[in-house]
Amino acid sequence: MDPAELGPEALDRAFMALADPVRRAIVARLSRSDATVNELAEPFAITKQAVSKHIQVLEQAGLVTRSRDAQRRPVHLDSAALERLTAWLDQYRLIAERRFRLLDELLADNRPAGAAEK
Repeated sequence: MDPAELGPEALDRAFMALADPVRRAIVARLSRSDATVNELAEPFAITKQAVSKHIQVLEQAGLVTRSRDAQRRPVHLDSAALERLTAWLDQYRLIAERRFRLLDELLADNRPAGAAEK
């Protein structure tokens, strides 16, 4: 999917989900491997129900999925969703970098003769 095709509602949901430090920590943990709600709740001083609600927000944002493995219900990070967000951010990063390079060139062209470079 082209990053430009990422709709505003999808972007809003993803960035709102990632605005919370607990949800960012859950995403960071899931980047290493899948985990159950119990495993995800271990480092936090909040209830498993609260962690479950955080996971629901991440699910609604399309950042994680759940599956069933016998009695286990692991949570999975959707790396493709993160790649789409990264691609969306990268297009603006590249524009900013291009503008800084142009500014550097302009400043270099306007440097007085004999001025020392830092």
